[in-house]
This record gives sequence, C-alpha cells and structure tokens, in this order.
Amino acid sequence: MNTYKKFIPCIYLKNKKAVAGFRDETIVSEDPVSLAQTYGENNADELLVFDLSEGDEDHEQALDVIKDICKKAHIPVTGAGNVKRMEDIKKLLYAGCAKAVLNYSKEGNVEITKEVSQKFGKEKIAACIVQASEIETNAPILEEYVSEVILLGEKTIKQAMEISGIPLIVTLPEVSLDKIIELLSFPVICGVTGPAINANVKELTDIKDLCAGNGVLVHTFEPQIKWEELKVNSEGLVPVVVQDYKTQEVLMLAYMNKAAYLHTLKSGQMTYYSRSRKEQWIKGETSGHFQYVKEMQADCDKDTILAKVEQIGAACHTGNYSCFFHEIMKKEYEETNPLMVFETVLGIIKDRKLHPKEGSYTNYLFDKGIDKILKKLGEEATEIVIAAKNPNANEVKYEIADFLYHMMVLMVEKGVTWEEITDELDKR
Repeated sequence: MNTYKKFIPCIYLKNKKAVAGFRDETIVSEDPVSLAQTYGENNADELLVFDLSEGDEDHEQALDVIKDICKKAHIPVTGAGNVKRMEDIKKLLYAGCAKAVLNYSKEGNVEITKEVSQKFGKEKIAACIVQASEIETNAPILEEYVSEVILLGEKTIKQAMEISGIPLIVTLPEVSLDKIIELLSFPVICGVTGPAINANVKELTDIKDLCAGNGVLVHTFEPQIKWEELKVNSEGLVPVVVQDYKTQEVLMLAYMNKAAYLHTLKSGQMTYYSRSRKEQWIKGETSGHFQYVKEMQADCDKDTILAKVEQIGAACHTGNYSCFFHEIMKKEYEETNPLMVFETVLGIIKDRKLHPKEGSYTNYLFDKGIDKILKKLGEEATEIVIAAKNPNANEVKYEIADFLYHMMVLMVEKGVTWEEITDELDKR
C-alpha cells in the first residue's frame, strides 16, 4: 500500500472544457489547463482527468488538452476515458500522463489489462470500477496487473474495503472532513477524489495538516531542519541560492525570513522576503512566473539555502531566464554538461531552419525534406551497428555523434524539444 494518502482533484473534460461530472455538462471552467494549474498550486498530490469526448476527432482534441494539462499541472496526471485498445493507453501515456485508466465497465478493457500492463508496466495502469463486486470478480487480474483501483460508486466503499487486495482511490461527494479522515485511516485506501476534493481544493493544505494531526500520513513538506537551526544574518534572514532542478543553472539569489521559509514548505511554492519592500512575497504572484520547489538543502554552516526548483517562465524581472547574465570575464572552456551541449547544437539547427545559410548541410537536409532526413538517420544507425563490431571504441563514438546530429535535425523538423525527450525518459 502507498505510504502517503493522496488528495486527487478531477477534471471531467468535454468539448475542450471542464464540466461538472459524467452526466452533468454544466461548464465549471472554459480553460481546463488553468484549472489544472490551480489544483497543482494548491498542494494536490495528483490529478485525474476523464476524457468524455465522443468520436475520434473530439478524442484527438481532448488528447491535445490533456497534453497541455500534463505540462502545466506540476503534479502527476492520470488519464481516463475513451480507452478501447492498447493504442489508447499509449496515447494517454505519450501525452504525458503518469498513469492510464482501464474502464472495467467495458469488457474489452478487462481483456487488454495483461497486455497493456506487460507493455507499459503495472505502475502505469489503473482500473476504474463502479461497483465493489467488480473488484471481487476480477481480483486475480487486478492484483497481478493493476497498480490501483479508482472506485466510482461511493455507496460500495465499505464493501470494496473488505474485499480489495490492491490500493483503492475512492470517489467522494460532498462529505465531512471527519469522514475523509476516517476513510484515509484505512490501509487499503490510498487516496480520495471526486467532488469533495474539487470543492475544497483551496483548503487542501489545511486539510492535510488536520489529517497529519490525526495520525494520517499525508504528503507535506516537513523540514528536516527547523528554522531555528539555521544561522540568520544581521537582518534575521537566510540567503537562498535558486537553481533549475533540471539544468542545474543558477537562476537567482533571494532571502527568506521564518514566515517565508514556512510558507515555502507548506505551499510548495518558493516564497521570499523582500528587503527593499519589507514584506513577504511569493515568486510569480504578479508575473505568473512561479517557482515550484523540488528540493531544499542547507550548506555546511547552515547559513545558506540551496533551492532546486521548477521555474515557470523567466526567473529575472528583466525577462531573462536567469538573473546572472552580465558577463564580467570569461576564459575559453569546453562545455561538459551533456544537456547543455545538446541544447546548444539543437539551437544551431533550429537557427539554420529559420535562417538558411548557403552551403549548409543542415539546410540541404531540410530542403530535401523528411524522407531524406529519415534515410540519413537509418544509414547512421546502421553505421553504429557496423562500428560496434570494431574493437576500437572511437569509431562507435564518431558514429553515435553522427546519428545524434541527424536525430536532432529530425527533432527540429518535427518540433520535438530535448525537454520533452528528457521528461519522457524520466517517466520511464
């Protein structure tokens, strides 16, 4: 069973809008992507998205919205709805969903459970069930191939708890906080979702505090180092060096007082103390360029904090991504950060496409089109195989470099970024 109990708001997606429920098409948000961001900003643990589209064209449009939701929500997204075959599971996962859901009300979904679980991994597959009796009927396949069950029928929760051998996420209507705490105290229940969570999303942090106070393990940013253990400067502040958690680029230097420190830990959003304005401020509150904390560390003297964050937009008020852009001096050196090298080369290839240069081999490939790019990519892949039979590893190195270059030409041609590639690799 999961260690931490999860609070999971849900979005019912219909005609690219968020509606009130499966049978209630009242529009609750014209912009489901912004709604997803709101859920993420309010300390939800995950997000459940039901695709209620009808027809292939509507389904493809819904997948585009789900892809945007996965990018902007900043919490894991589980995708559900319109699953008929393995390809539909693949589309949800490729859109960025951490999990995809099989609807056990459809017999075909039960039949493909083993296949999709073995293909994508049990941890990426959930099952959606209306009645507890379906858990008992399908117990062997659920326990072997599914990571969790999303129970839609709230009237059968008690029965489901008695028979389920895998973690349950239960759907709740408007219920009391006491009832939520009571349900989460049972080991088999790993999370709660539904209208009760949607309606109280802005109070999630406080609800989690109450759960923790009642012995329910919930995910909060509980510090291992208390504020009192940190060494403050003469103003009662601690400097914070802020770093991009993916690229390790230093973004800015700011300061925290105790209130900002505690608010950062509680909300998951970087919060600082402004020495000039003499007030606490949440980074991005006015610009929308929020920083979501991934990790915080103190240095050896505990007088400086290093914060690794997910940066939305630019960190600097000037519009630069990082505040550190005024060059003082620079020695020539070779960049050794692989991601930075890849980003630089990809940037040059993008520039060639936008600003063609006479005699450029890259422009030759773009001019010839996708078939030529693919032909060269295939040739370079074959060259790697041939080179690998040679005892000299240098040859393999050269051929892999050639392959990666042509692969990046394809990436530019298809509009794929390194961030998307690394995100996908990270999920795997």
